[in-house]
Amino acid sequence: MFIKTPTFAYAKYICMNYLNISNIARSTNEVEYHPLIPFLPENAKVLFLGSFPPQRKRWCVDFYYPNFINDHWRIEGQIFYGDKNHFVDAEAKRFKLEDIVAHCQERGIAFFDTSTAIKRLKDNASDKFLEVVEPTDIHALLKKLPHCQAIVTTGEKATDTICTYMNIPEVPKVNTYVPIPNTYNKDGKQLVLYRLPSSSRAYPLAFEKKVEAYRIMFEQML
Repeated sequence: MFIKTPTFAYAKYICMNYLNISNIARSTNEVEYHPLIPFLPENAKVLFLGSFPPQRKRWCVDFYYPNFINDHWRIEGQIFYGDKNHFVDAEAKRFKLEDIVAHCQERGIAFFDTSTAIKRLKDNASDKFLEVVEPTDIHALLKKLPHCQAIVTTGEKATDTICTYMNIPEVPKVNTYVPIPNTYNKDGKQLVLYRLPSSSRAYPLAFEKKVEAYRIMFEQML
């Protein structure tokens, strides 16, 4: 069970700009390049890989899971601090970026996506309407995460992309994981691909059940 109070001082972390300015500049109406730099704490044991961020008009913060109506940060707030609004600035209708970054640094939670360039086939945030132009070099990410134990996905497209890229013969069902062939961390432990339910409110599962699913994963992998 995770403790509900922080075990670290937020002040020791400097919150930098996570925007990938060069990618934003070269993006066009046809092709979007990833607007964020990978967030890869060296101590990370869990790497969340989504498909691609939503359009910036939907963001409330310049970081991963930026849509205010996505519940990812509420789920982590509930799990680690017993308060789903721990990372929520309700008055400003945004997430608390500095608190999120400090939390992820301390706990060892990394983030990026399975695509570095995409085409949007429709004007919405659905993974179903994303065409991958340039897949992410996942092996390059893992080289920067020597203690990573699990790649975590929360959507079908990201899961399928990783299975294809890393030659994983079995696509994991939600709330299960499968070993990633020939992929080991610095400690000699084989990495797994762990699939969770989406934190999007469009995914038909109660918030409390999502919290429990994520809690089990974190307790196993962190």
